[in-house]
Amino acid sequence: MSTERIGVFLAESSVMACQLLSDALQRLDTSIEVMACASDSRGFLLRLAESQPDVALISSSLCDGSMAGFKVLQEMRALYPAVYPIVVLDSPEKDLIVAAFRAGALGTVFRTDPLSLLHKAIRSVYAGQVWANSCQMRYVLEALSTSISPCLLNARGENLLSQRQQQLVSLVAEGLSNREIAARMHLSEHTVKNYLFRIFEKLGISNRVELIMYSLSQRDTSCFVPPPAMVRRGIVVPPRATGHTRSFVSPLTCGPDKR
Repeated sequence: MSTERIGVFLAESSVMACQLLSDALQRLDTSIEVMACASDSRGFLLRLAESQPDVALISSSLCDGSMAGFKVLQEMRALYPAVYPIVVLDSPEKDLIVAAFRAGALGTVFRTDPLSLLHKAIRSVYAGQVWANSCQMRYVLEALSTSISPCLLNARGENLLSQRQQQLVSLVAEGLSNREIAARMHLSEHTVKNYLFRIFEKLGISNRVELIMYSLSQRDTSCFVPPPAMVRRGIVVPPRATGHTRSFVSPLTCGPDKR
């Protein structure tokens, strides 16, 4: 096993989950150094700046929201592009996988995966590879070929979303549930659902994940979206401070048994 040290940052939904995963990783491979942990968005960005890891392992759900991991990932990619992110998803749903890569992930793993697979993902992403099998890459390519192009203005050049609706979109992007949004906006849950339905209709989207992807796409950030050529060949990317050239490739074949 390689002795090259890999600094890892953990963002999990609870302090206990962070500690358990940290202990398990360091028992499995002593060259992996867990440099810091966080369980909420604010702590994530603060501790990330202090620790300067090589790889960030980010749960899609943090303690301050069920989709908060996507938001901090987007911010991390804009502020710390040298950190390579892997997203931990609760389930292998197509929309979640696509949302993770749109937000800037270089790999996805699932809570049902064995620890040994997570270890391989960390090493592969650190080596400059995209950790995704061909099925997941196909999801991303399909999303790119049918990408959402919401109409933001009406015929008179006015914004389609009202200020109230824009506020609700921001709260959804923070990962808040309908109940939490209702409390924040002093509305009933039924009213929040009606707002969401109208927003989906106006933007031509169908679910909360797509709404988060839309919200993230409106920000002036440099997120990573794997282009079609990535499946066919390696693509050279800016090297780390070591000066080594890295290329992103998809080394895996379809199906979890082939990882």
